[in-house]
Amino acid sequence: MTRICVAGGTGQVGREVVRQAVAAGSGVAVLSRNPPPAGDPARTAGAEYFPADVTTGAGLAAALAGADVVIDCLEGRSGKALKDFADGGARLLAAAQDAGVPRAVVLSIVNCDRSSFGYYASKAAKELVYERSGLETVALRATQFHSLLATTFAAGSKLRIIPVVAGARFQPIAPADVAAALLEEALKPATGRRHSVRTVGGPEIHGMGEFARQWKAATGSRARPVRLPLPGAMGKYLRAGLNLAPEERHAGETFSGWLAKKADSL
Repeated sequence: MTRICVAGGTGQVGREVVRQAVAAGSGVAVLSRNPPPAGDPARTAGAEYFPADVTTGAGLAAALAGADVVIDCLEGRSGKALKDFADGGARLLAAAQDAGVPRAVVLSIVNCDRSSFGYYASKAAKELVYERSGLETVALRATQFHSLLATTFAAGSKLRIIPVVAGARFQPIAPADVAAALLEEALKPATGRRHSVRTVGGPEIHGMGEFARQWKAATGSRARPVRLPLPGAMGKYLRAGLNLAPEERHAGETFSGWLAKKADSL
């Protein structure tokens, strides 16, 4: 039985990785700074949870003991977590190597190395850490999640508008589909390649306005779509279509299908 250590296994994608891995019969160790207590809905029955911190190295050895592969779904969105994001990856990989883990897969973002936006640049820096490690590694780059659009629309609706970035198209993907792709990479036999990059995108590409229309219909919101300019690095990235991977469309869950499943929580 393959034993998988999931770093960040309590986050949006990490929880899906854990759930799918347990369902497939893998042994799963979840590495989290603050593991959910027993009985918490965020906890998956059959997985083992370990308190561990990649910023200090505390708890990593115990979480990684006996693992055959690491799947890194950790996030660092702002502040010190963002600043230390790549260093945390290096600390995790060093501990994995000490534990005899031969392989690691890291979740990343499509074309993150072509953006100067801080969060995306941190993903690119972490990819370099993986590329230079002594393990066999894979960076799985995904397009934006369905939840990014839904959260953006919901935030704007509080002001009676549904923000639509002018000139932006999206190719959103379900976290469950990204989790499945991470597991597929993690469970592949050794290839002998030190590092590789795979991109996975959502099943459809539309202007942001179309996704806003779908969200409005699903939620019954009375807010109105409003086209807005987005300056800076993120706006440049989106207008250039660098958030898209048209050649890597994944036959997974569409935005409207995802919304239908989430109807009670939107």
